[in-house]
Amino acid sequence: MRDDHLKVVKEIIAAVVKNNISLEAEKWLENFTRSTDQLAQLAKVFVMLPRKTGKLPVAINEDQQEALHAAGFGYIRNWTIDRLSRVWLLAGLDLHDKELLFAAINRLFLSAEVNEAVALYSALPLLPHPEIWVKRCAEGIRSNIGSVLEAIMENNPYPAANLDEAAWNQLVLKAFFTEKNINLIVGLDQRANLPLALTLVDYAQERWAAGREVHPQLWRMVGRFINAEIFETLKTGLQHYNQMEQRAIALAISQSGYQPAKDYINTFPELKLALADGSLNWDSFNQ
Repeated sequence: MRDDHLKVVKEIIAAVVKNNISLEAEKWLENFTRSTDQLAQLAKVFVMLPRKTGKLPVAINEDQQEALHAAGFGYIRNWTIDRLSRVWLLAGLDLHDKELLFAAINRLFLSAEVNEAVALYSALPLLPHPEIWVKRCAEGIRSNIGSVLEAIMENNPYPAANLDEAAWNQLVLKAFFTEKNINLIVGLDQRANLPLALTLVDYAQERWAAGREVHPQLWRMVGRFINAEIFETLKTGLQHYNQMEQRAIALAISQSGYQPAKDYINTFPELKLALADGSLNWDSFNQ
């Protein structure tokens, strides 16, 4: 994210926080931000913060929401004020030493309860030195706590911008395993890659073998990489499984450059018509 966009987002978040907390809480936070010893106070303030701010949903005016949406942060309208305040607190830390900053925030990760962990992962896109949080983000993907995984996977631009291919692929696969909202994964199309496509095809075959459905969004990451081997799997799905899966496979094939698959789709009149009239898109498969 460009520095000017990041600055605007931080300014709006600061204004939203101020508008959603009491004067007492505002003064308490100001005392921290003006402190010359933030490092020593951080853990205590971070833990105590919900007691000062409350836990109500945030209220954001139209102008603020429009600006946040334009910068890619419109989703914070669904947060509570304690979560947003914690993110604001972390994003505004005045620690110029990268190693000290990492040590301070990493200690919070190590001792975090669930809501604290959610705020920490939510703050990743706004923290300075994005490269130093990559390992922590990758480790978070191994969590079994739903809300923590959602904070990492859904509406979070940090993973797509910073994770390597292996960690990114693990995130996407884990999102399917844990039934997260695939449509909310930022960068899903841009980070599609052949190893991920092959892994997802194997996963689909395992699901079918067990008599289970395959999430239609899975094929979204496969289309660009269809080859002869993948095509054989797609034919299985088109011949034997439900209409939603068939339509998702058809959409994936329409986005591929593999002509035998495109020709095969034309033998299914309903799918050919759906593709021709433009009624199929990935937002249609939001299960």
